[in-house]
Amino acid sequence: MMKFESKSIEVFKYQYNNNLVYKSFCDSINIKTENIDSIEKIPFLPISLFKSNKIISGDSKIDKIFISSGTTGSKSTHYVIDKSLYEKNIINCFNQFYKKASDYAFIGVCPRPKSKPNSSLVFMINHLINSSDYRESQFITNGIELINLIEDLKQKNINYIIYGLSYALLDISEKMKFDFENSIVIETGGMKGFRDEIPKEKLHNLLSERFGTVNIHSEYGMTELLSQSYAIENLKFKTPDSKRIMVRSETDPFKIQKKGRGAFNIIDLANINSCSFLATDDYGSVKEDFFEIYGRIDESDIRGCNQMLI
Repeated sequence: MMKFESKSIEVFKYQYNNNLVYKSFCDSINIKTENIDSIEKIPFLPISLFKSNKIISGDSKIDKIFISSGTTGSKSTHYVIDKSLYEKNIINCFNQFYKKASDYAFIGVCPRPKSKPNSSLVFMINHLINSSDYRESQFITNGIELINLIEDLKQKNINYIIYGLSYALLDISEKMKFDFENSIVIETGGMKGFRDEIPKEKLHNLLSERFGTVNIHSEYGMTELLSQSYAIENLKFKTPDSKRIMVRSETDPFKIQKKGRGAFNIIDLANINSCSFLATDDYGSVKEDFFEIYGRIDESDIRGCNQMLI
């Protein structure tokens, strides 16, 4: 058995015995732990339960609370027992797709931590900023700040990455002309509620044209998960070592496959202190070494990153 599979089954057994919500869910669908011998057989908790339940494994003290910022009244809450595990995983995920995080200056085109203290995305970007070797790393709120900062970084020959909410990047790029040749811009999603939804391909083309760089990347994460995936080219996302994307059948939610097309079931081993096995509302296809996101299944709430105002 592959190392990830054996570790996942080990985590399943731990969370079944230490997570009351997850155990109740498993018992309600008559799961027998002794029958779980592959990741396809592991039960995946509906992600909507994060809106109405305190989902933790164990009884340790809560260290940090992340709350989604969706458009509906009920919002997902992720209770984090040890935020240092999240901080470590942020760096591990990033380093698997880029150079060492400390080697970059990071620019956040999103709210600052003081205004969004319960945002897992803002926490992630802030941690990257704090992990950088360069004091120039910071959050910015307008195009003039961005141009001046990039000019300063170029003169100092410092590699940098711009992280931004999709609508915020579009807003800034409409107001000024940029020439960020060879810059890396990572959009983190978030359009609904502020702008008309547009296909990712069109979004990337717009950002590429307006910022003057071909390096438009995507980050895929959510409040309920502590691992991030990245798409560096052609919107083909790849997962870090701590995470796997699987698909469930549109007609049978308990039919789960490692590859194919369907709604995403996600294993995130970084969620060791909450729940590592989540049935999400996102939809797409999983190939041998990457996955693609097509959208969300019907009647899903709008995901929250778009509800953060700068």
